Amino acid sequence: MSGFFKKNLINPINQFMNDSKSIGIMLLTCTGLSLLIANWDWAAPTYLRFWHYSFSGLDQHHVEIGFLSLPNSPLLLINDGLMAIFFFLAGMEIKREMTNGQLSSIKQSLLPVFGAIGGMLAPAILYGLFNKGQENIHGWAIPTATDIAFTLGVASLLGKRVPMGLKIFLTALAIIDDLGAILVIALFYGSHLQVGYLIAAVLVGGIIHFLNKKHIAFGVLQFVLGVLLWYCMFNSGIHATVAGVIFAFLVPVKHLKNFETGIHLPVYFLIIPIFALANTAIPIPANSFQSLDSRLGWGIILGLCLGKPLGITAACYFLVQRKWAELPKGITWYKVIGAGILAGIGFTMSIFIATLAFKETAVQDIAKISVLLASSIAIIVGYCWFRFEPKQKPFQKY
Repeated sequence: MSGFFKKNLINPINQFMNDSKSIGIMLLTCTGLSLLIANWDWAAPTYLRFWHYSFSGLDQHHVEIGFLSLPNSPLLLINDGLMAIFFFLAGMEIKREMTNGQLSSIKQSLLPVFGAIGGMLAPAILYGLFNKGQENIHGWAIPTATDIAFTLGVASLLGKRVPMGLKIFLTALAIIDDLGAILVIALFYGSHLQVGYLIAAVLVGGIIHFLNKKHIAFGVLQFVLGVLLWYCMFNSGIHATVAGVIFAFLVPVKHLKNFETGIHLPVYFLIIPIFALANTAIPIPANSFQSLDSRLGWGIILGLCLGKPLGITAACYFLVQRKWAELPKGITWYKVIGAGILAGIGFTMSIFIATLAFKETAVQDIAKISVLLASSIAIIVGYCWFRFEPKQKPFQKY
């Protein structure tokens, strides 16, 4: 009987969870399910009330529990708490690439670094052109983000049409994009600084660094200090998820692989699906398309769908023309443009920034729907771009 369950249940589940395509499938499923429930008259009120339920009964970010100050709703617990674990994983991936990966040397990193910078600047500029002088200008960073899991998941669906060299380039570019998004969140989307908590966060980080210098085994003590680091950051005015990245950079290089392996599945098959369920619980009004036909909607959609491929391709072309870098072997400009299109899948990071950029739920919803629409367009166009790539004619001598 145990052999039957292993063959027919456990093994298929393991295969699904270890398939890079599965992350995209999971996110699409959770998003569709959440949108369906949020717009189902019978279930919507309870569903929406659950995510926004205030523990304190007041419309505020913090709830006081004894001497502790913590997130005040399930949605805030996810965005401020669970997402710190996601950023911990992202931080470890960035550190690993900087230590012995695609970002470990200047020559290797120039192309993805400049590509990522171009891929953030162009969408921000496009968004700014649409929202110049408007209150919504604060959302300029929404279209600058790339969802690394979704993007690589779609790339995996394309098989050999996306060669390994391009996947490595796209991975490095998305990781740098994540780092850029983290810096943007830290610098532009915090609240008023609480200097005492900020000093405490620096001290906690210093203690962890000191323990590493003394070669004290990285274990329970450091993770307890990591939780304390998150608490100090949460109350400091800088977004709490930044603590996940700081803690990741304090992890010794020799432990990175084990920690990444240990939390990869929980992050992508538990935390990110919960994030998708909570943040796409959006009641779509009857005039939703009219709402999208706004400066905010067009800024996000064109930023992701046009700004991303334009910025990435232009930055890479500039480097190659200057002979400061060269395209990976077997990679054509057609494929670089395709990678730029796939990088327009903003999803997780773009939705996350939208929740930070705007306080009004109605404005957040327009931004989120715009991100979902833009990401869907990027998925479809990117897939078709690679799927129907023109075959190169062999060179003939006459």
